[in-house]
Amino acid sequence: MTELKRVAIVGSARIPFARGGTAYTDETNLSMLGATIAGLADKYGLKGQKVDEVIAGAVINHSRDFNIAREALLDAGLDPRTPGTTMQIACGTSLQAALVLAGKIASGQIESGIAAGSDTVSDSPIVFGSKFQHRLLAANAAKTTGQKAKAFTKGFSFGELTPVAPSVNEPRTGLSMGQHCELMAQEWRISRQEQDALAVASHRNAAKAYEEGFHDDLLVQCAGLVRDNNVRADANLDKMATLKPAFDKKSGNGTLTAGNSTPLTDGAAAVLLASEEWARARGLPILAYLTTGRVAGNDFAHGEGLLMAPTIAVSEMLSRAGLGFDDIDYFELHEAFAAQVLCTLKAWKDPTYCRDVLGRDTVLGDIDPAKINVKGSSLAYGHPFAATGARILGLTAKLLAGQTGKRALISVCTAGGMGVAALVESAA
Repeated sequence: MTELKRVAIVGSARIPFARGGTAYTDETNLSMLGATIAGLADKYGLKGQKVDEVIAGAVINHSRDFNIAREALLDAGLDPRTPGTTMQIACGTSLQAALVLAGKIASGQIESGIAAGSDTVSDSPIVFGSKFQHRLLAANAAKTTGQKAKAFTKGFSFGELTPVAPSVNEPRTGLSMGQHCELMAQEWRISRQEQDALAVASHRNAAKAYEEGFHDDLLVQCAGLVRDNNVRADANLDKMATLKPAFDKKSGNGTLTAGNSTPLTDGAAAVLLASEEWARARGLPILAYLTTGRVAGNDFAHGEGLLMAPTIAVSEMLSRAGLGFDDIDYFELHEAFAAQVLCTLKAWKDPTYCRDVLGRDTVLGDIDPAKINVKGSSLAYGHPFAATGARILGLTAKLLAGQTGKRALISVCTAGGMGVAALVESAA
């Protein structure tokens, strides 16, 4: 049996994240993803070079982006012999891409790969009902002008011209992610004050990271933007307290607001993975190692919290690795909503949940808040769905760079009741 190779994280690049409808209104998923991979290629001398595989994706995409990974790598200037694979697992897309590539590198199938993701809410596709689309197809198939006109107008109703609004509501429940998270907050009794405090901490940690220059070599300028435009150095609890509930506006019990939820965001991120031999042959750094990962799902349509699947992924991953929370130095928990993080933390130390849902004899336990999202996370930076995993993985690798014997855990919740988790270890 072939011995598994270690999977090196060489480094990452991303464009600054922007609130929807701001800096990237004229950009597309393809243009942002191409700019990001080009920045990564410039950083590590990959222009004109063949990478064994690029896996990338977007959650909100147009039909024109039928293989966005391949088109983006070509736009970025990689060798045309580099294959591109497009995949999508909602908010876990680019982290899942990294895990797929890591498996191929570890088993010796490939030596290098780029995991990436891009998303834009500013260029969301606007579609019409199926009747109108069928009418256009019928008119296109007709041969004469008269036949085309007849095919288009027969039984026509102006109501067909009403566009279908873009939506990320869950098809099995009809509820948005925010509405689902409100239900989770109620179930786990997460207060508004706790959520606001976590959001403020995220902004302050992110702002401090900028002040320290942590992001200087991670960001690729795009459309004139040089830093994430959602980070607020002046975030405070008093301001947070003035915001009204965003998803439960009628009951009087809503706790999720625009401040303790991630904003709709545009952006892209990419990570370069490789075998140690491939990296060293090119004189490239090894910041950290991606050692293992896990993907899980839950029965959210029948009562389990939509965003609670990461609790399962993390539990299963740690069990297989023979590790516990005490073995982890940093926890990078994606902040889709402050309530999601808080529900997750509470579940991991709840005996009933750990027994009935996670199948554990003992609880996973408490996590020291000082170990969580030490450079800020999605509440501050924003959350372009498919790009978030790569952003977190790249940040985590840099966080561990130069440290000895450290380990970080990544957890990302996704739409569809799934979660993606990964473990990263320092290279020193």
